[in-house]
Amino acid sequence: MSNDLSDLAYKGAEIAVRVTPKASRNKVVRDSEGVRVYVTVVPENGKANAAVQKLLAKALGLAKSRLSLIRGTTSRDKVFRIDQL
Repeated sequence: MSNDLSDLAYKGAEIAVRVTPKASRNKVVRDSEGVRVYVTVVPENGKANAAVQKLLAKALGLAKSRLSLIRGTTSRDKVFRIDQL
């Protein structure tokens, strides 16, 4: 289990994540099932998506502006794309 995802940070990469909102603390976990992101905020008005983007960008070692949410706006399963490095 690791929260360093820098090996996934390359242009055009699509990263699938499973999100758990209203978690006890913010964290990014990579396990056998993939990448999981836990955020403390509630999933309303895009707050959880913004928190997920920020945490994921930090784990990837990127600016959050380089990540785009391309699928799963209202789903727990989301796909982010790295636009540029």
